[in-house]
Amino acid sequence: QVQLVESGGGLVQPGGSLRLSCTASGRTLSPYTMGWFRQAPGKEREFVGAINWSDQNTYFSDSVKGRFTIFRNGAGLLVHLRMNDLRPEDTAVYYCAASRALAMTSPTGYEFWGQGTQVIVAS
Repeated sequence: QVQLVESGGGLVQPGGSLRLSCTASGRTLSPYTMGWFRQAPGKEREFVGAINWSDQNTYFSDSVKGRFTIFRNGAGLLVHLRMNDLRPEDTAVYYCAASRALAMTSPTGYEFWGQGTQVIVAS
C-alpha cells in the first residue's frame, strides 16, 4: 500500500513557475511509475507526465512538453513536478499517482492516488 500526499499548489501569474511535490509513505516507490495528472472544472482527468522509477525516463503530454519536468529523490519518498511558463489553461487540481506499469499514461492504470493540490494561473 502506498499513501501519496501532494503539496506546493497555489496562485501564480501567467509565465510564472511552481514546483509540486508528492510525498509517499507506506513503502518506497520503486519499482512504480509515478504520474502526474490534472483535472480542470468540467473536464476529464488528463495525463500531465510520468517518471519510471527504475530508469528515470520521463514522459509528458504535448500540452506541457518543454515547460514541465519531473524528478525524484534517490530515497524513493519524493517526486516533484516542476512547472515553468505557466498558462491560464494549466489551472486545475493536480494529482500524483503510482502505477506498477512502466510508461503508464492512462489514469486507469494507476492504483494509488493523492488527494490533489490546486493550481491557479491568473493575473
